[in-house]
Amino acid sequence: AGLHLSERLMAQVRAAGTEVLTVTLHVGAGTFKPMDAAEAKAHSMHAERIGVQAEEIQRLLEGIAADKVLVPVGTTTVRTLESLYWWGVKLIAEDVTPDAPELKVDQWDPYRLRASLGGVAGLPSAKEALEAVLAWARAREGGGAVGYTSLMIVPGYQFALCDLLFTNTHQPRSTLMMLVSALVGGQERLMQVYGYALQNGYRFLSYGDGNLLQCHPASSFPKRR
Repeated sequence: AGLHLSERLMAQVRAAGTEVLTVTLHVGAGTFKPMDAAEAKAHSMHAERIGVQAEEIQRLLEGIAADKVLVPVGTTTVRTLESLYWWGVKLIAEDVTPDAPELKVDQWDPYRLRASLGGVAGLPSAKEALEAVLAWARAREGGGAVGYTSLMIVPGYQFALCDLLFTNTHQPRSTLMMLVSALVGGQERLMQVYGYALQNGYRFLSYGDGNLLQCHPASSFPKRR
């Protein structure tokens, strides 16, 4: 993620007072496999390995406490951060054992957990979930949150750790475009975004032009703290 951002530009971003955190997702078929099914529920997401150091989780918690705007760079970053949240939910809900050696977020975990816990009202806040992840990470060897995610974000998803998204313009029939559709508030708004990109000659895919997109209020998880 962030192929637009040179070291010189990142230095300017930091100099302007923006705090920069680093996470890792090893990109694989989970990101780039085209959707060949007629419905999203029939698509199989491949698991991808992610890792976030405990220090970065702590800084993320400090940002939440200070009401800072969270701007993931790239859909892979979004999926990494959202996977952290859902791993925290699994720990709090005792959906996994507290001594689990690695995190594991399955494709439909968010939707299953939201239903089993009584909807959004029954879910922990982003702060509570990250605190659970941080405690778990510090108790294990290496002190970081490492494991696999096959999280699939579809329209109707509510983002716990994303206010704005800086991302490319993606190809049709991709899980990346579906994530963006969920973020901006559905297909109609997605078509407005992509219609503007086409009309103005945006270059598509990883080395194309970037977009700064706002999370629609209906797509934003209401319990940050």
